[in-house]
Amino acid sequence: MKDSRRTERGARWGTGVWAVGTAALIVALPWAAGGRLPDRLGTHWGSGRNTPDGSMPLWAASLFPGLIWLALAAIAFVVRWRAGDTARRTTRTWTTAALLSAGILLSGAQASVVRANLDHSDWHQAHQPTAWITATLTVAAVAAGVFGWLVNARAAVSSSAAAPGPSPSGPVQEILPGQRPVWVSRITNPWLNLLAAVVGLVAVAALVPLVSGLAAAGPLWAVFIPFALTSLAVSCCSTVQARASERGLEVAFGPLGRPARRWSAEDIESARAEDRTPAQVGGWGYRLSGLGTTVMLRSGECLVIRTRGKGTEFAVSVDDAERGAALLNGLNRAQHG
Repeated sequence: MKDSRRTERGARWGTGVWAVGTAALIVALPWAAGGRLPDRLGTHWGSGRNTPDGSMPLWAASLFPGLIWLALAAIAFVVRWRAGDTARRTTRTWTTAALLSAGILLSGAQASVVRANLDHSDWHQAHQPTAWITATLTVAAVAAGVFGWLVNARAAVSSSAAAPGPSPSGPVQEILPGQRPVWVSRITNPWLNLLAAVVGLVAVAALVPLVSGLAAAGPLWAVFIPFALTSLAVSCCSTVQARASERGLEVAFGPLGRPARRWSAEDIESARAEDRTPAQVGGWGYRLSGLGTTVMLRSGECLVIRTRGKGTEFAVSVDDAERGAALLNGLNRAQHG
């Protein structure tokens, strides 16, 4: 329950940052190129026409798509807020996918309009945006929607699988013949999620001027690439899922569960629950220290395993770690008589 609240809070913050940042980007883009645009911008091209048949003044071309985006974001927030507990995960899935897709589409459409009107003295001279821009935006929007669906669908399935059962009486869970018990625990750090969203928004803000032709490729590519990679890396460290079963232990990183580390049941000598803090292991995220390897997303309970033969330890901060350790120890006992 605690992790569910943390995940929901992180989702709200990340969605809020995306909504506000995208609105600011859509509104600011025409004004950033105001000196290179005509007084009115060509904003609509009829089917089969290369010249525009509709226009707006600069202020309207800036504010109108921004208002559309804010209206869509507000509808998504209201739908999510009014959803009941049983429907909240599914609602979050669809609203996140819709906001990712709509945000990229509207930002790209605004960039295409600016690019079409750039360095023209009259809006009638604006040519229809090129096909490659439209295709790129479509692919990006579809990818964003699929990403949003996979992120939240995986979270919903994981949360359902992690529902607690009866606690074992000790550190070793008895495994009866024919049983195939599974333990799953998932945790998300909302602040790392928020950081990934902010850094990712900076990457998008650098990419849009490249698409719209407002800036030279060199400097902005130097901004986009490191910020995009940093957002991806932080996102991978913001969520972790541990799964113990007869196959051993799997620790999956990131909202999509990739990459992942796996240990077979034969490779695990012992498991235990232990409280650790970021100060003990050297900070947040994937840490190497005198205690071994620790995936630290929050202070407190961690699942710690010791590998057979090497004697090295791996720890991951997850809820209900004692149950996971008991299952791994029970599997170890069953396999070794």
